[in-house]
Amino acid sequence: MTALEASEGTCALPLGVIEKHGPSGPIGTDLINIRYITALAAAEEYTVIFPEYYVGQITEAIHQPGTIAYSPRLQLDMLQETVSEMARNGCCKVILVNGHGGNNNLVQYLVQTQLASPRDYIVYAIMGGYGADLPEAARASGPGVDGHAGEGEISNVMASRPGLAHPERAATESGADQARLDLPDGVYTAIWWYASFPNHYGGNAAGATAARGEAATRAMARRLAEDIRAIKQDEVGPRLQRGFFDRMVRLNTPREPT
Repeated sequence: MTALEASEGTCALPLGVIEKHGPSGPIGTDLINIRYITALAAAEEYTVIFPEYYVGQITEAIHQPGTIAYSPRLQLDMLQETVSEMARNGCCKVILVNGHGGNNNLVQYLVQTQLASPRDYIVYAIMGGYGADLPEAARASGPGVDGHAGEGEISNVMASRPGLAHPERAATESGADQARLDLPDGVYTAIWWYASFPNHYGGNAAGATAARGEAATRAMARRLAEDIRAIKQDEVGPRLQRGFFDRMVRLNTPREPT
């Protein structure tokens, strides 16, 4: 209870997945990176951090060894149960801190479904996207080296768990975009990622350095701390959600016959 009081009821759930991360990174790369960034952010703006969460969406990599891909129904149910349990234990503001691009649609859909029935907590999702604001020391060494399991992600691993990163192995597989699918803009199909990156590896991690990772993760942590601070201070979202549920209940409550 002391931790909840100190965090003003905010609780963060770092989300990743278990998947191959090219020839240079561990299969838990996203989990390692997002947990580290969240911990750095919490040191600046306190929040309760739950254990990093790995039941994510990764069907696009089930052709690769090391991938743990849960069924779609379980992914949604497990995340909802986890959020609900966080709330039952006193988290009135649940923050999903996503560190895996394949989780984007799952996380956003889960958050949207929170309006399906009344609840006494509110869920926020932080989807990342801090790359444009990174300092010079955190920038890529050259064009085309960043991507899934590329220089940026492996550098971030090196900032906290250097023994798990192996940039010297980067050249053992190709991370080049194969561009095998030619469809108009706005047309989506699930095979798009495999069409471009059949090795589930995009970019080139050979130039990864701990210095770049340290600069990047600390910059991202500062932004995350700002987001957490804003969520703590948000009074409008919870108030509007309560009003939404009040109207929903009134609309769906049978009227007594007159």
